[in-house]
Order: sequence, then structure tokens, then C-alpha cells
Amino acid sequence: MMQKKLVDLIQESIKKNWNIEAMTNYKGDSVKYRDVGKKISELHIIFEATKIKKGDKVALIGKNSVNWAITYLATIAYGAVIVPVLPDFKPNEMHHITNHSDAKILFVADNIFEELQLSKMKGITHVFSLTDFSLLSETKQKSIKKLLDNLTDELQKKHPQGLNPETFQLSPIKNDELVKISYTSGTTGFTKGVMLTHNSLVANIIYANENMPLNPGDDIVSFLPLAHAYGCAFEFLWPFTLGCHITFLTKTPSPQIILQAFKEVKPKLVLAVPLIIEKIYKKQLLPVLSKPAVKILLKTPLFKSVIQDKIKKKLVDAFGGNFHEVVIGGAPLNKEVELFLNKIKFPFSIGYGMTECGPLISYANWDKTKLGSAGKIVDTLEIKIDSEDPYKIEGEIMVRGENVMKGYYKNPEATEETLEKDGWMHTGDQGIIDEENFVFIKGRTKTMILGPSGQNIFPEEIEAKYNNMPYVSDSLVIDKGGKLVILIYPDYEMVDKGGITDQQLKDIFESHRKKLNNDMPDFMGVNEVRVFAEEFEKTPKKSIKRFLYDQA
Repeated sequence: MMQKKLVDLIQESIKKNWNIEAMTNYKGDSVKYRDVGKKISELHIIFEATKIKKGDKVALIGKNSVNWAITYLATIAYGAVIVPVLPDFKPNEMHHITNHSDAKILFVADNIFEELQLSKMKGITHVFSLTDFSLLSETKQKSIKKLLDNLTDELQKKHPQGLNPETFQLSPIKNDELVKISYTSGTTGFTKGVMLTHNSLVANIIYANENMPLNPGDDIVSFLPLAHAYGCAFEFLWPFTLGCHITFLTKTPSPQIILQAFKEVKPKLVLAVPLIIEKIYKKQLLPVLSKPAVKILLKTPLFKSVIQDKIKKKLVDAFGGNFHEVVIGGAPLNKEVELFLNKIKFPFSIGYGMTECGPLISYANWDKTKLGSAGKIVDTLEIKIDSEDPYKIEGEIMVRGENVMKGYYKNPEATEETLEKDGWMHTGDQGIIDEENFVFIKGRTKTMILGPSGQNIFPEEIEAKYNNMPYVSDSLVIDKGGKLVILIYPDYEMVDKGGITDQQLKDIFESHRKKLNNDMPDFMGVNEVRVFAEEFEKTPKKSIKRFLYDQA
């Protein structure tokens, strides 16, 4: 068990950095660490008034923002359990998660609240706006509006000497307490709420402090979804405990907006998903490298070095030109891109993690990592490969240690499948290790696809919807250059019975696509339907052998 406490790290940072900038909404307002401390104290008064106890669940729905971050900090520092919900989910999925998690109060963006129905969220007693923390709704007869109108006075009662670095104090919370339930999916049939303890988050923060290139006062851009473990841990929690200045991109960021923010903020560390890197490579670098004249010059050692240096500078400038390293995670990086970045000596590192580890499993600094690896297993975890020869023959990657989750909330079956009694956790990923514990991922038995802004896409959810539609026998979702394509094996018996022509069948499937896209988050929308004439090859357990169709 980690010795340092998560709440202590938050408290120490606020006290130490009282008068410096803490967080900024891109093109918007900023707050200092003292403002964060004050707002946390006010929210704790609100929690008391709404009868929130330690261990109660608080749901949080909205895009990255200062107030999202403050709500998160206030909740976990109170001893309550935060339930962050991806804002891209449809209302019915948000209703389901708040119900499944047993959330009692909800902090939500105003535009999202307009789409929700409180009658479908049975346990919610109070709803607060993420715009200004005003009360949007309450179901209790005793109103807290008066308290909200006099919050400054209430804070004065709590802190008669005034709130300052000496008087700001958070209650101690043990590291084995539950801190977060992170839902990797929204739909009813695939609900998995990952239960993380304070210890898991502390393990990630301490490891980052000791191994990643970031210092107090450094600038960070937060654009990965904070509702997911990767962005939350390394673009927000860890930098905050260090005393960094975090700029949140408050709208769903396109690669253009992200790169513009990098140029303006000039972050010291860049976290990225492969899609961002691959788009820059494909759109900006590949056209230059493909020019006949450049191809000829690249064959000449002298000019090759000059050209590669220029390309490296262009890429470094694209990320603000002030960073130590770009850490890439969330999904595998295209091998061609990885080899090219290595060739021009671009300072990048590939990490590996999952929500169930809060999230880090392996990482190494860019100048210490090995090509093709996902870094070295972090020192808070043990690793083993379920293989007769883990150095040569791939097997399932299994981990045990400080980072690992408690299990899945109200889902003992899934917990039992994933966690062994002796603490070893099945990652569902295939790989090997070397003598220095560098991890080489050889294949993903898990099927998650990373969305354009870092969202988790589980193809089974989409396939389940299509498989219930007329004339569909089976379906398979694949990722083609960042776009979702669904392969459909038709129900030919039904097709023949209905006398459906090929063109009519294509029109029917296109109609299914449009209808189902309307029912799902935009990032899960299918861009193209392809009719697959042969039945998909399956395992003895009747699971589709997905790897056979990646290039379909």
C-alpha cells in the first residue's frame, strides 16, 4: 500500500502553490490554486447540506473544463466516490450509468441537462450546473437554495480566520477507500464500472513524479477526455499535484484545434493518442516525403540528414516546440509511423495501460525505451505472461500490484473473470517481455477501438444493435483509417424469402446505418456498410476471429 495519501497530495499542492495559476479554460477564465481551494471548501458545505456521506456516489457529466476538474477534486477530497460519465453518451446511457452507480447528486453541463429526464434517474436528489455550480434541480422538500445564496457567509463560519494556506485543511482519507467508478461503456448489456481506490491513483501519480519529465510551474494542455483514466491521470491529477498550470480544451477538439492550442500554450509534456500523430504524418509529412525530388535527396546521406532535421523541427514546432517528450497511449501506434519517428529521433514514448489499472501498466522515457515496445513495466506492478516461454512465445499479459482495481461495481461475474484470487489481473492483451521487463504487445484480444478524441469504442455494442436488425445474420465493426466500417453477413434465408435484390439489400443496410447512428454517440457512428458474402470464420466458442478481417 502506498504511503502517501491522495488527499494529502492535493492539499499540499493547493497550500504550496496558493498564489499561482492552476487551471484555465482555453480562450476563457483562469483560476489560481487558492480559488480551487476555496471552491472545494464551498462544495464540501454543499455536500453536507445535501446529506452526502463518505462513500456516496457523485455523478459528473461534461466536457473538460475548470469546473469539471474542481468538482472531481472536491468529491474525492470529501471521501465521496466520483462517477465521471463521458459527455458523448446518449441520454439513455447517462440515465443508466447514474442509476447503476447509485449516484445521489449530479454535476452536469447545462446543454446536457436539457436532454436528461430526472424521472429516469431515481437516486438523484440534487443537480448542479457545471457552468456556475448553481442548483438546476432538487427532489428533496427542504430546499438548499438559501444556503447557496449565503455560501460566502457559510464559508466564513467554517473559517473565521479566513481561508489561507495555513487554515485550508482536508480530512484524511485512507488509500484503500474507493475513489472512483469509471464506466468503460454506457449501454445496459455491457455495463462495467471499474472500481478504483485512492491507492491506484496515488500509485500512478507517484510513478509519474519519479519517472516522467514534468516540473512544478510547467504548462499542460488537457484535451483527452477527463472521464477516461489516461487523460484524467496524466493531463490533470498528476500535473495538479505538482503545481502545474493546466489549460483545458473545453470543446470537442479537432486535431487542428489541438495543434493550435499547443502552439499557444507551448506545453512541457504532450500526451497524445495515435490518431493525432498518424494524421500529422499522413496529412503533413507524407506528402513532402513522397515528392520525387525529396525521395532522391533522401538517398544521399548529406541531404538525408538535412531533410530529416527539417521534418523533425516541423513536427516539434507542431506540438509547441517546448516539450520534453510526447507520450503516446490508448491504442497501438501504426508501425510505419513509429519507425519514421524513431528514424528522425523525435522524442516520443509509447505507454501501455488500461482503466482497470488507473491506467498505467508500462512506460519508459523516450531516450530509454526500446523500439517496438510499450515501455517497461512500472515498478508498482508485477507482470507475467501466460506462456511456456514469455520471452519468445506470446501469451496473455497479466499484472498484479498497487495500480490494480478492486473489481467491477455490482458485477461479480465480470470481476471473477478478470481478477484471480491471488491478485493477478487478466488484461486480455497478448504479448511477450524481455529480460528487462520491457513489454511487447503482439495482439489485442480485447477489441476496443480508440475514437477520434480518445473515446473508448467497443465494437460488440454496435454489432449487437445491427445483429438485431432485419436481414442481418452477423456483423463485424472494423477501424479503417479512423473511420468505423461495418461488415454485414446477410441473413440469406430471409433475403431469399423476401425476394430482396442486391440493390434493395444495400439500401436496407444503409437505412439501418442511418437509424442506428441516430441512436448512438457520434463517435460510435458507422461511416460505411459493406456486405460480406461469406460467413465469418469463428473460434470453437463461436467468437468471430476478428484479426482475419482487419484489412477487409
